[in-house]
Amino acid sequence: MRGLAPRWAQLRAVLFDLDGTLIDSAEDLARAANAMRAARGLALLPLAQYRPHGGSGARGMLGQAFGSAPGQAGYEELKREFLDRYEALMYDCTRPFAGIDAELAGLAAAGLVWGIVTNKAERFALPLTSALGLGAATVVGGDTTAHAKPHPAPLLEAARRLGVAPQACLYVGDDERDVIAGQAAGMATAVAAWGYLGPQADHGRWGADIQLIAPGDLLKQLGLA
Repeated sequence: MRGLAPRWAQLRAVLFDLDGTLIDSAEDLARAANAMRAARGLALLPLAQYRPHGGSGARGMLGQAFGSAPGQAGYEELKREFLDRYEALMYDCTRPFAGIDAELAGLAAAGLVWGIVTNKAERFALPLTSALGLGAATVVGGDTTAHAKPHPAPLLEAARRLGVAPQACLYVGDDERDVIAGQAAGMATAVAAWGYLGPQADHGRWGADIQLIAPGDLLKQLGLA
């Protein structure tokens, strides 16, 4: 294991988004939405239709399953049902993306601390990351602070918990809001292009410091592989 590349000499911590960055949870999210459709006598939708919206959680899944959006009549009831169904099956198919375990081990071997900042509520994020054995030094959920991403508050809270200055952190995510939040927090940012990204996403225009095509690219970019 080599030392950090000169560009990253001040780096002390790497923070990650969860869904679409560290873990592939789209199938379980889609299954929860399809269970709702089945309960209403509707045909199941293919995973490929749900997958690009995996990073949007309930909002994305309910938008695809029922064309329902926040603020519309009945949305909150659908959301409660979706979250209850998802909680019951969120461990079934969700796994870290291939190469993530080696990436995290490489960061640890280089003496870098790492954590998770997600918009997933603590109700789901804490038990799921524990069950998957991810071993993050901290997990900040979407309801940990008063604001969720793209607000910088969750990222700043993670840096505070780790005892690391924001300027010494790199935030990795698969959504434009991750880049916006990271930049607002004063952190370097990286796009996880293997993630969900969203329909018609042009992630090259988000202004991130690094574009990562596969998990192993992070160690290479940092000079650690």
